[in-house]
Amino acid sequence: MRTLTHARKGLFLPFAAITAGTLLLTACGSGTDDAVTASAESDAIPTADVVSAIAKNQAAAKLLPSGTTSLTLAVSVSGQPPGTSILDDGKTLAGQDVDFANAVAKVLGIRLKTEQASFEAILPALDSGKYDLGVGNFGVTDERRRTIDFVTYINDGQGFATRDDSKLTKVTDLTQLCGLNVATGAGTTFEATLEDSKSLCTKAGKKPYDVQTYNEQGAIWSSLQQGRSDVVMSTINGLRYAVAHQQGVKFLNEYHRLDVGFAFKKGTKLTPAFQAAVNTLIEDGTYAEILKKWGTTGSAITKSEISPPEL
Repeated sequence: MRTLTHARKGLFLPFAAITAGTLLLTACGSGTDDAVTASAESDAIPTADVVSAIAKNQAAAKLLPSGTTSLTLAVSVSGQPPGTSILDDGKTLAGQDVDFANAVAKVLGIRLKTEQASFEAILPALDSGKYDLGVGNFGVTDERRRTIDFVTYINDGQGFATRDDSKLTKVTDLTQLCGLNVATGAGTTFEATLEDSKSLCTKAGKKPYDVQTYNEQGAIWSSLQQGRSDVVMSTINGLRYAVAHQQGVKFLNEYHRLDVGFAFKKGTKLTPAFQAAVNTLIEDGTYAEILKKWGTTGSAITKSEISPPEL
């Protein structure tokens, strides 16, 4: 479906309008529908403090390179919970990734200098030394592991959503998208997956799908609502949250699971300390509190790993 009738358009509220009271700006869990719970029940961005009471863990801190007292963190602001958003004060960042970064910093007894950066710019900037680490729901892929080190802290993945009037019910093969317009985030694993698989349509004797990339989540959903795109490919948790806040759209299914981790320059000496810190949070229960806050308990992992193979 390429266009929407006037009546059909009336079913939609722009995602930016839905969250206007909480978002100023508009990037991968079990497969159950309750993977997003509390955060999907209200438009308000969760602000419960689950970090400030965390104590320093001396054993984990000793794993840091000598003299490490502060690090520069790059954060991708997606504007869609559980991803990072900006609160109404215009400066405070809130999101699952930010909570995990701040929690790890507390465990290690270090300060974080947090800077906003576009999703697609963070990984290249790590290699240049501009940032010490980055967060933005970065999925651990074999391609990325060639140039980036990861420390995992959740499991999310790739999924699809579409309009209620679409005949699509589940995407198990990308040839089901042939001839359609697929909207996704620029510089993401979703874009890479779609571009790498375009030839499947040609081989099947079908018209290839068109990949439409956007830098903001709001633009992605507007493209779907206005009929410029037919399907959205994004994070499982992000899709479920967005669908819960919009009329006329539906979550299709999970497509591919991925571990998600803190991203570092290849060869960094920071990974053992960060792994120990995440495992400390898992063991003391703080980890579960963060996931509960963001309604992503289905994304829990049992232990942190350093650059594991792609799932």
